[in-house]
Amino acid sequence: MFLVDDSAYANGPVNGIQVRLLNEIVVVDGDRFVAAVGDSTLRRKAARACTSINLQPTVLVHPRVEASSSVLFGPGCVVCAGAVLTVDIALGEHVHVNIGCSVSHDVRIDDFSTLSPGVHVSGHVKIGRDVFIGTGANIINGSAASPLVIGDGALIAAGACVTKSVEAGALVAGVPAVRKK
Repeated sequence: MFLVDDSAYANGPVNGIQVRLLNEIVVVDGDRFVAAVGDSTLRRKAARACTSINLQPTVLVHPRVEASSSVLFGPGCVVCAGAVLTVDIALGEHVHVNIGCSVSHDVRIDDFSTLSPGVHVSGHVKIGRDVFIGTGANIINGSAASPLVIGDGALIAAGACVTKSVEAGALVAGVPAVRKK
């Protein structure tokens, strides 16, 4: 079922799936959830609300995802169809990897970050917490000695090509990506 926290959104089924108010459900031990919200602030709020009523975060990986056995999925991760995750990848809590993304080797994506559809992340990259990477962006590789780092809370615009590290909280756009004010 879908859970919402505002009765304005409990308007009946969505694609045949019942919509219920969070404060009206009875939680059975072992009931699980994913917070399917793109905005990291709202996703964090939804996850907190669900865990406060004893729902447990789970991992949701579409059957058409290719992922090596060395990929670590944090609780609450959602990985959509067509994504390819190679080796030595760690996804933090409640990370979203959308359709058609590729994540190369030696990548860490921290909690509540989002890869929009068609994002490509090369090897030796560290993506901080609450990072939003727009549709079709490309993150060029770092190296083992000097990973490319995208700081916490950064926003990477759709179609950007990130060729160097990005400061926490920065907005970058373009090819190559540069900081916007």
